[in-house]
Parts: sequence; C-alpha cells; structure tokens
Amino acid sequence: MEETAAAAPALNAGAPTSSEPSRAASDGDASADPTAPADDEHDSKELVLRRYFLQEWELVSAILGRIVASGGVAEPADVHRIRSVMDKYQEEGQLLEPYLENIVSPLMSLVRSKTMELGAGTDEVLDIVKPLCIIIYSLVTVCGYKSVIKFFPHQVSDLELAVALLEKCHTMSSSTALRHESTGEMETKCVVLLWLYILVLIPFDISTVDTSIATADRLDGPEVVPLVTRILDICKDYLSSSGPMRRISGLLLARLLTRPDMSKAFSSFKLLWYLPSFMEWAHEILLSVTDNFVDQFRSIGIVEALASIFKIGNRKVLYDSASGTWNDCSVMMKTNVSARSSLLRKFLVKLAQRAALISLPPRSPSWRYKSISSSLGANLSSSTAGGVYSSGSSQQVNIDQADTCSSEEDMDVPEIVEEIIDLLLTGLRDSDTIVRWSAAKGIGRITARLTPSLSEEVLSSILQLFSPGEGDGSWHGGCLALAELARRGLLLPSSFPDVIPYIIKALHYDVRRGPHSIGSHVRDAAAYVCWAFGRAYTNYDMKPVLEQLAPHLLTVACYDREVNCRRAASAAFQENVGRQGTFAHGIDIVNTADYFALASRSNSYLNVAEKSLRELAAQALSLLVQYDMDYFGGHALEKLVPCTLSSDLCTRHGATLAAGEIALKLYQLGFTFSTDMQKALSAIVPAIEKARLYRGKGGEIMRAAVSRFISCISMAGISLNEKTKRGLLETLNENLRHPNSQIQCAAVDALKHFIPTYLVSSGEKIANDIISKYMSLLDDPNVAARRGAALALGILPYKFLILKWMPVMSKLCSSCTIEDKPDDPDAEARVNSVRGLILVCETLTACFDQSSNSGDSVYAYIKDNVMRALFRALDDYAVDNRGDVGSWVREAAMDALVRCTFIICKRDSIASRTVPASDHEHDMEVNACSTAHQLFDSGIAQDLVAGIAKQAVEKIDKIREIAVKTLQRILYNEEQFIPFIPYRELLEEIIPNSTDLDWAVPTVSYPRLMKLLQVRSYSKPVLSGLVISTGGLQESLKKASMSALVGYLQDTDISTNCEGKSREYLLSCDLLWVLQRYQKCDRVVTPTLKTIEALFSKKVFLNEEGYSEFYSGLVDLVGSELKGSKDFTKLCAGLSILGYISSQLDGACTKAFSQLLTFLGHRYPKIRKAAADQVYLVLLQNNDLISEENMDKAQEVLAETCWEGDVEEARRKRSELNEMAGFSVATSQKSGNQETRRKAGVQNVASTDENKSYSSLVDFSGY
Repeated sequence: MEETAAAAPALNAGAPTSSEPSRAASDGDASADPTAPADDEHDSKELVLRRYFLQEWELVSAILGRIVASGGVAEPADVHRIRSVMDKYQEEGQLLEPYLENIVSPLMSLVRSKTMELGAGTDEVLDIVKPLCIIIYSLVTVCGYKSVIKFFPHQVSDLELAVALLEKCHTMSSSTALRHESTGEMETKCVVLLWLYILVLIPFDISTVDTSIATADRLDGPEVVPLVTRILDICKDYLSSSGPMRRISGLLLARLLTRPDMSKAFSSFKLLWYLPSFMEWAHEILLSVTDNFVDQFRSIGIVEALASIFKIGNRKVLYDSASGTWNDCSVMMKTNVSARSSLLRKFLVKLAQRAALISLPPRSPSWRYKSISSSLGANLSSSTAGGVYSSGSSQQVNIDQADTCSSEEDMDVPEIVEEIIDLLLTGLRDSDTIVRWSAAKGIGRITARLTPSLSEEVLSSILQLFSPGEGDGSWHGGCLALAELARRGLLLPSSFPDVIPYIIKALHYDVRRGPHSIGSHVRDAAAYVCWAFGRAYTNYDMKPVLEQLAPHLLTVACYDREVNCRRAASAAFQENVGRQGTFAHGIDIVNTADYFALASRSNSYLNVAEKSLRELAAQALSLLVQYDMDYFGGHALEKLVPCTLSSDLCTRHGATLAAGEIALKLYQLGFTFSTDMQKALSAIVPAIEKARLYRGKGGEIMRAAVSRFISCISMAGISLNEKTKRGLLETLNENLRHPNSQIQCAAVDALKHFIPTYLVSSGEKIANDIISKYMSLLDDPNVAARRGAALALGILPYKFLILKWMPVMSKLCSSCTIEDKPDDPDAEARVNSVRGLILVCETLTACFDQSSNSGDSVYAYIKDNVMRALFRALDDYAVDNRGDVGSWVREAAMDALVRCTFIICKRDSIASRTVPASDHEHDMEVNACSTAHQLFDSGIAQDLVAGIAKQAVEKIDKIREIAVKTLQRILYNEEQFIPFIPYRELLEEIIPNSTDLDWAVPTVSYPRLMKLLQVRSYSKPVLSGLVISTGGLQESLKKASMSALVGYLQDTDISTNCEGKSREYLLSCDLLWVLQRYQKCDRVVTPTLKTIEALFSKKVFLNEEGYSEFYSGLVDLVGSELKGSKDFTKLCAGLSILGYISSQLDGACTKAFSQLLTFLGHRYPKIRKAAADQVYLVLLQNNDLISEENMDKAQEVLAETCWEGDVEEARRKRSELNEMAGFSVATSQKSGNQETRRKAGVQNVASTDENKSYSSLVDFSGY
C-alpha cells in the first residue's frame, strides 16, 4: 500500500507572487535574478531543464501567480494560453516533468481549499474548480496520469471531500453533455477520479475514516450509505461512458476493490462483500449486453476494470473467480458486440490472460534461457564463451515461495488455461493489431509459467501461423509472439532451426492485393523479432543465426519501399552489430545505413545501396561479354551510349559504368572495335560535360563514374584525337581537385592508365608540363588540390619521372612532414605525400637495370633524403578537432619505411651477387669493399626498428597493432631478408611470426614489448612512446601499461645488456633522456612526469643508493619545465616529484625542497595549496630539512595559513619558511622586488587579477 501520510506542499491563496511558482523553485531559480550568470554544470537538473526546455515558463508562471493570488481563474483566456503552451509538448511530455510540481501542487491545493471553504455541494465551487481542472487535465494528456497524480494532495481527511466533490460533478446537468470539452465538466470528473485514485490507497481501514458510519453508530436515524458504496455507484455509471472517465474509473475500481479490507464485512451494516458483489454485477451485465451503443461502451469499461483488478489483485482472493470470469470472456468473444469492437476484443484478451495467470502458480522456470548480463560491455567481454550463463537481465516474476512448484513436470495445468491459450492463439490471427499485440504478450506471460514440454507445444502452435494458407494477420501475430518469447528467454536456441526460416520469409512477406500490396506490418514485426534476438541471446548462440539473418536484414534496410520497415531492419541490424559484434564491416554499414539515412527513399536507394548496386551490375555485365562478344560489342554498346546522357541520374550513371566495363572486357577478349564505335565511346565524356551533368544532384557519383570510364577505355586502347585527349586530361585534373576522396582516388586510378596509353609518346614537353603542374599544385592553397597532386605524382610512369625525379622527390619529401610546412594543417595532404613518395621510389627503382650501376644516385637519394623525411613523418603528432590526425601520417610512414627498406636491401643483395670472383687471398679485401658499398647499414636498421617499436607502445590501439605487424614484415619477410637488425633474436622472441596474438589489446602487447627496455639500442625511443600510455588520460590503458612496466622491473629472469647496472638505473637514465630530448614539449613531458610520479608512488627509485645523479638531474629538469607553465596537470605532477625527492636522505633533497618552497608563492591558489600539502608531507618524513627547534613552528605555519587566500600573505609565510630552512632569501627577495616593480607599472590592478589568472588556468585545464 502506498504511503499517504505526508501532506502535499500547500500554497495559501495569495501567498506566492507571479515570479515564484513555489518556494522551492524560487530559492534557486535562475529566472528570478536576470543578472545571475547561468551555470549549467553546477545548477540543479530542474533549473537547467527549466532554462531550456520550457521556454514559456515565465508566461506560465505569471498566469499561475495570478490564479493563486485571486483564488481562481479570473480571465478565461489564461486557461487557453496555458493549454496552448502544453499542447506544443504533446510528443515530448517528459520535458514538462521538472515543472509539474510547481504547476500541479498550487492548483490542486486551490481546488482542495475552495472545496473545503465553499462546500462540495455548492454550484459556486464548480465554477471555480472547472477551469483549474482543465489546466491539470491538459498536463495529464501530455505527461500521463502517473506523473501528475504524484503531486495531488493525499491527506486522509481529503477522501470524503473528494467523494463529495465527485458526487456533485456526477449530478451536474447533462444539458451541456455535448460541450464537455469547452465547459470543463469532463476534465473535472477525470481530475477528481484521479484524486480518488490516490486517496483510496490510505493505509487505514476505510471504515475507520468514514464519518457516516461513525454517525450511524451514535444516532438512530435513516440508513446511511457507506463511502465505498457511493464511490462504487458513481464508477459503475462512468464505466458506460465513451470518454476517458471510463478508463480512469476502471483504474479507481481496481485500486479500491483490491484493498485488503474490501473482502471484509462492516460490523454495523449488512454484509457487504464489495469485490464479490462487483464481480456478480459485472457477470450479469456482460451476459445481458445488447447491440446498444451504451451497452457496448459499458461492456468495454467493465472488461477493462476487471483486467485491472486481475492485474493487481491478490491471487488467493481472485482464484475462485477466475473460472467464471473466463466463461464470461469466452461468451463475450462470440457476440456481435465484440466482433464490431476491436477495443473490446483487446480487453477480453487481456482479461483472459490475466485469469490464466491467476489460475497458474507463480514460478520462475529453470529452463528459461538466461543471458549473460544486462550490461552490453559484459556481454561483449564474454562473447566467445559458451555453456550455461547466469542471468542478470532476464525478467523475474514475483514468486510466492509457498505456491512455487518444486518439480517442473509435475504441475497440473487447469483446463481453462488450455482454453485461454487457444483464445490467445486465435487472437494472434485477429484483424486488428492491438488485439494481436495483446495476445502476443499474453502468450509470453503464460508460457513463462508452463513446463518445457507445454512451452514446446505453444511454440509449435505459433509456428503453424506461418503456413502458406494463413493471412497477413497470422504472420504478423506470429512474429509478435516469437518476439515476446525471445524477449522473455522462452525461445530456446535449440528451436532456432525451426524458427529462423519463418523469420526470413516474414522479412520478405509481400502479397499483392489488387492495385496494391500488403505485408509491411509483417516485415516490420519480423525485424522486431531480429531486434529481440540481438538483445536476448549471447554471441555464442547467435553466431550461426546471424550469418543467415544479416543479408536479409540489410536487404530490407536498403530496398524496402516502406520507411518504417527500412528503419526497423536498420535498428535490428544495428542492435545485433552492437551486441553480438560478429558482423563483417558491421560498424561501417551501420554508419552508412543509419536510422536517418534510410528515412528518405531516394537516399536509401541511391546513396546507401543503389550506387554500389549499379557498379556491381556493370561488372556483372562485363562477365557476360565472353558468351556473346558480337552482341555486346554492337547492340549493347549502341543502346548504352545514348543512355549516358539520360535525364535520369540512375540511368546515366549505370550506362556510363556499363559502357566502360564492357569495352574493357571486349578488349581483353581480343575484340576489334569498329571505327564508329570507337568514335562513339570517345565522345561520351565530352557529351556529358557539354550537358553539364556534373552539376546538381548526383554530380559526385557521375564524376566517379566518368573517371572509371576513362580508366576502362585507356586500358582498352580506344583511339582518341588530340582535342579529346586534352579534354579528358583536364577532366581528370579537375576531379583531382575535388574534396571527395573517392573521386580523387578514381581520378588517380584513371590517370595511372590514361597517361601511359595516350601521353607517354607525346614528347618531353608534355611530360614536363604535367610534372610541373602537379608539383605546383602541392603548394596550392586548396587542400583538396594538394591531396590529389601528391597521389597523381605517385602514379606517373617511369618515362615521365626520370626527367625530373630529383625535384619531384624533393617536393614530396618537403610535403610529407609537418616541420617543412608548419602553416599546412592538412593531415590528409601529408598522408598522400607519403604514399606518393614511396610510389615514385618504387616506380623509379623497378625500371633500373639492377645488374648495372645505373640509378645509384636515385638509391643514394632514397637513403639520404627519402628515409630521413619518412623518419620525420614518423614523428608527426598533429592534432585537430578530429583528434590525433598525425596518426594517419605515422601509419603511412611506417608502411613507406618498410617498402623503402626493401628497395635498398634488394639493391644491396643484387650488388653483392654481381661482385666479380676473386682469388682466396683477395677475399678479405673484396668483402670489405662490398660492405662499404652497401646502402643499408646497422644505423638505419636501428633507427627503423626503434621508430616503429615506439609506435607499438603508444596509446592508440590501431597504431600499436599496425606497428607490430610492420615489425613482423621486417623480421619475417620471405622475399627480402633485412640485415643488420640489432638483437634480432630477442625481437623474434618478443614478436613471434604468429597471428594468434591480439596486439591491439594492452594486456597482451605491453608485457611483451616491455622487454625492449633492456636493450640500449631501443630503450630510449621505446620509453618515449611508452610514457604516453603510462601517463595518459585513458585509465584502462594507463593501468595495463604501468602494470607491465612495474612487472618488467620486478622480473628477475630479465637481464640487461649492460653488466653491473640494474633495470631501475637504466630506466632512470632513459627517463632523464626523454625529459631532455622533449624539453618544453608538453605532449611528452607531462605524461613523463606523471609516469615518474607513479613510479615513485610504487617505491621505485626511492630508498635506494645510486640514484643521486638521477635525483639531481630530475630536479633541474623539473624546475625548468615548471617555470612559467600554466598546465595544471604538469604543475601538480612536478610538485609531487619534488616532494618525493625532498623526502629522501640525499644531497638533492635540499635543492628539491628549496624549489618546492618557491611554489608556496605561486600566482595560482590551487598550486600554492598543493605545494603546501607537499611541504607538510616532506617535513613529516625528513627531519633534516628544518632544525628541530623550528619544526613545530614550520608545521604550524603550513597548517594555519590559508594558501588559497591572498597571494602576498602566502609569500610572506613562504619567506618565514625559507628562513626556518636556512635558505638565502636574497633570491626570493629579488624576485619579490621584481614582482613589486612589475605590479607598480600596471595601472588599475584590481583585486580580481588573481581570480582571472586562476580562471585562465581552469580553462586551460579543461575543467
């Protein structure tokens, strides 16, 4: 029973003002003070919602203030204004919920107070209450009654008051019955019924609060009607209403009659068993129903009320009534009234299933399928596990342990349950969706209380609904029932082979009926089943099912003509991709075929699916050419050429692609084109451009199609005149400048075939012009032009490149590194420059005579310049609003470095084999000569492995995986052996030639790669990358990497290649190297300081001898880094490090403590406070820094000083501490004088300067 003792917040008439809807709201309402700054981060949820979601709150608040102040609605227009505001939020009622208390509470308090003041029986009270109830009921229609009634007054004394007011409303004249909406009669009745819905939940016997019974006990007089009887009589009348009173009165009856005291007799009256008497009355009415409209509405109201009673009532009380109720339902289902009313059939189905649930004992069957967890992350982490899972998400039933059956198969199922299941199965075939939906939920609820064998029978009966002879309603109802069984874990995986074929058929269900077809609701429900599967089952059980369902879901998502079906299939596909995680390219498909992209049929067909479909169709046509070349070379091409100029985008796009693919395939099969056909093919692109078909809708896909067409006719060798050649080249150059990367790639691919076919033989002038044009584009302000030009230079043929190979390579080298182009923020241009550079290198070296000395200058340039540029690109850490875009450049640079290495090593191996044979006595000299002429040496090998190994320990999972796979290419390449790699055996042990390890997982990669720290050749670069992970922001990555680092330091089986030096000592040297190498580079220094702080916290480097040099160097480097820094994280990490060093009994502790004291006068209050905390901790651990007689005073100064207060006071206290520590104050005094002179030169320095500087610190720190 709900608690009702607390009184509702009351507002006395006239107390609040228009700007204060309630006292609670006025305390913090931002609107109360227009000058108060809005703080969305720290303000309460209600204030933030009020600030944005109800823009008319000031108007509503003013109207409410007038209403409360005047004790009622003085202006009828105010009611209309509020209703018009509320109606705007009909679709998003939750946005009004933060305001409900401020609106409902004062209005209901006014209703209550006026009813008590004027009396419930007067007409005057109705004139006041009606407008108020109109406003309240408008909130009920928008937000729902459950959200609104929480703010109704619910004192025990209000029960009789509300009943009296309801009686007055019920006896109102019916002359205005047709004008309920305008007069407020209907709204008043509904609001009072809802008020009683709350009040009848009082936790006391109603007979004890019914004053009429107490009066009858004391006085002899006429018989008094009890309060409950009065409520019942009114509600029975409202059950025949056609308005919302019917539903609300049914809810009220259910709450009232299911009270524990309703089955008891009142001692002072004749026996009144209210619940049995209501059941008898309902039985009589239902059996005597006629075709009269009033009887129809009354029967709907009665059945709905009975369904609510059976839903919330006590099973023991209702058990004996279940059989009679079912008999009434079965009789009603056969009447003409139910045949005409889908709403009545829905409630009859609902009542029947509730009767069955009363007849069956509550149970939680052990045979139910139990998923892993309701957490998506937990499901994915256990996606590969099999067996039986424990459930954290399957729906549970309130179980009465006394009624729970101990054996699954020994349960006796009442006969009426079988009859009700037959009714529900029949309901699945109903012509109305609401009936089928209710029946499906009933099947699920009842099946949850059956034995496994009976549930199998239910499933078999459901599958019979999918027989060919059944109509669309049966298929729809069957899908809904399967979805309910799946959601509740009642459809076991062993039944999948029987169920899945029907689901696939339902996904494509479409039946032609005259000029139209039906079946969209069936396809939508089938997608819902697939969605339910994704949520209910584990990846282990769903994997074979998804392989069958995925293609069909994607087909429906892209090609179904109904938007709701496309969206439903897309939602099901997305749910399975997210929860099951076994779809190939699943994320890419979801990103393309998302909910909004599929809303437009044209977008769904043209962009999501049909563009690729036409490309595939063109390729399919080319495969058919071999069966009839004459047909395709004649008739087919003659039909396609005119279609390339069609006004329909799909037609001209598909025709252009098909013409190119067919021409290419005919050439490959040896077909000879006629002169006329060659002219027709060569005129397609000029005609398209003349018709300006690149413009408007579809221009982008036409550009890509034209590029592909030019590529095909270039490979086919179609003859072109000079004008056409120039025109096609200009077309491809224009496409190179297009911002769409797919169009750029299509143009580059076309140029790769077009230039060798048509331009190589045109002479050096053409070649020089083309090279010069593309080189000039590398400096074009248009970033798209730079991207395309870099790729275009990479595909130029050898005969072009050999003319200007050095300027081309030099230009690309300068374009692929951010240092050479600091004003170029475009990462994609640098990526394309790296790719173009390696392609140029491969093109040039592939055409040299490897047995001769030709091209030595090219190889030398690759070694000295190209690889140096690629090593610089490997250090590209540019960041923009998309994140670490430099990672794209580093990824391309790793691939390019390996390919350059292969080029150089291949040259070396061939050169060593061509050395002429010599006598034995000259072998030493020849070998030395051969080694001296080798391009690839140990220095390059070390830099190569170290640079890539650095990427293998950084923070991005994808880059780590690519880096390790790149190292595998270097170590295990079968075609070309890479020599001179330091510690190759150790590398092969750390990185085996296997695909079993998932290197993107931190817990897998870091423990292995941490062993590289023992090798001095790699330790420094590896550590410079490792600190990015150990000191980064991602908590899981930081934990895994730091754990691996500490494990490496503690592993006694690992030995370093520096005898006599511990791993900790070598690590300390490398950390100092990183800080020196990356001075003032916060990207590396800040995580390095955080890493050192974390190592100190784990007692690494502390309380051990031999680290004096490390401490001293660290203090100097930390001091220089913190000087002038505004990075809050960096400052805190540095202070912590200084604190740790100051606590050590080492020579550097005094220097560290001196620096730590300087931060007590820092301009940022938080930094001063952090420094004071560190100093206090240091003094507790190291007694040698301050003399014993000054220690207590120093600690007292640190504890009592407000370090976040006035900066001058803090600096005075700092001076005192310096004197206690025996430090010279000359330096601090000098800095103080300088500070004073600086301040004296600044005019109008306000007291808020410090706050402003701290604000900048907070902004910089991202808080």
